[in-house]
Amino acid sequence: MDVSYTPARPCRVEDVPAWDIDTDVAIVGFGAAGSCAAIEARNAGAAVQIFEVASAAGGSAALSGGEVYVGGNGGTDVQRAAGFRDDTEDFYRYLMMAGGPAADAERVRLYAEQAVDHFGWLREQGVPFKGTYLPGKWIEPTTDDTLLWSGNEKAWPFSAVAQPAPRGHTAQFVGWGGGKVLMETLCGRAVELGAQVHYGARALTLVVDRHGAVCGLVVRLEGSPRFVRARKGVILCAGGFIANPDMVRRFVPAAEACQQQVTAGNDDGSGIRMGIAVGAAALNMQEFFATLPFFPPESLVKGIFVNARGQRFINEDAYHGRVAHYVLRQPEGRAWLLVDNGIFGRPMLQPDIPIAAVGESWEEVEVELGLPTGALVHTVEAFNREASQGRDPLLHKAGEWLRPLTEPPFAALSYCSGDFGAHAFTLGGLATRPTGEVLDADGHSIAGLYAAGRTACGLPRWGEGYSSGLSLGDATFFGRQAGLRAASA
Repeated sequence: MDVSYTPARPCRVEDVPAWDIDTDVAIVGFGAAGSCAAIEARNAGAAVQIFEVASAAGGSAALSGGEVYVGGNGGTDVQRAAGFRDDTEDFYRYLMMAGGPAADAERVRLYAEQAVDHFGWLREQGVPFKGTYLPGKWIEPTTDDTLLWSGNEKAWPFSAVAQPAPRGHTAQFVGWGGGKVLMETLCGRAVELGAQVHYGARALTLVVDRHGAVCGLVVRLEGSPRFVRARKGVILCAGGFIANPDMVRRFVPAAEACQQQVTAGNDDGSGIRMGIAVGAAALNMQEFFATLPFFPPESLVKGIFVNARGQRFINEDAYHGRVAHYVLRQPEGRAWLLVDNGIFGRPMLQPDIPIAAVGESWEEVEVELGLPTGALVHTVEAFNREASQGRDPLLHKAGEWLRPLTEPPFAALSYCSGDFGAHAFTLGGLATRPTGEVLDADGHSIAGLYAAGRTACGLPRWGEGYSSGLSLGDATFFGRQAGLRAASA
């Protein structure tokens, strides 16, 4: 065991016995951010060595739906062909709201103005996009279509701030899991351009000179520590920290309520820890993405969520990740989705969800759930009365999802703690400039160190505002920026 090398303590350059590998740019992680950083660094003429702890390329991005969140500049050609115009200012306002209280205006502005060009760049690398639009409400497309609504665009309060447009652009793939196609293409392109990849290579710690600048990396290869000199810099693209129970417990304990980690298994926070060890600041470590499988079928979106007080608490047409955060923080961990016979269905991702109550009247359901007398009945009656008029003055659910719940039998699907499999990944990471330089607590760049993807705190900063495709959009775009900046050092 290499007990002398740990992410929490950098190696001093004077303690390096000899350099085993010499390169311009060393990249830790061969997922979405790492592959795009490598492509741009190689195109800029830099020698690139990639160190990937797994035995194959792709990282967690390879397990994703393959959606990239892009828009603005009037819309991509796919958006325009489907009849949607996407103004840059609408895209910017939406991203700022989606980023929550800690949204980075400089980063958002750059992305909003260049996302359409970035979509073209992805195509130039060979990523296939069919170019067709898939209407409806989806977690991921089950077809090989490209464009879909993948966030809160049409849901209140986001729809009141920015003109809605669908922005999820999915790599062409039939069924769930288009991320595999995306990553096979991008990683293949990096290798084609001459990036050298080491698999089964665990980054142990950074190497710093006497001025504190990062000048290399210690990795474990074939069971032994190897010393890598990076003349232009090290780019950390090692993912988040959802697979590190100690870090989750310390920084984002609320995510422990989610039993399923969204990760390829290597998001252990080592990249973040290495950055912190050389003086990097970490941002938004308390934030996380969460989701729960309450649709499809999309008919279930027409149901209403209630808590242990029999009260509604979220507009159910919001993005499933936003709904999940509201469900997770209900009193006593108790929440149910109320449906009637006309919209009843079992969630595709969890068809065995417990049915907590069934009744011929809402009074019967209320009693079976053990709720305060009259509370649930009053909530449903008020909802039905307004929904019949196409209104939801309480939570502003959009008209297309409003339908009175009047067709017996009635049922309550249990989204109480322990009854559903919530999924999670972390959103906090190292502070960086949009160009990838890692920053210390005073906002100064740490020479020789860059980060992108979930190792950095990027565009997605607020679980309640997340949209599918934001992580891949962020990782691919800002991975490119980091690769370009490092290569020019």
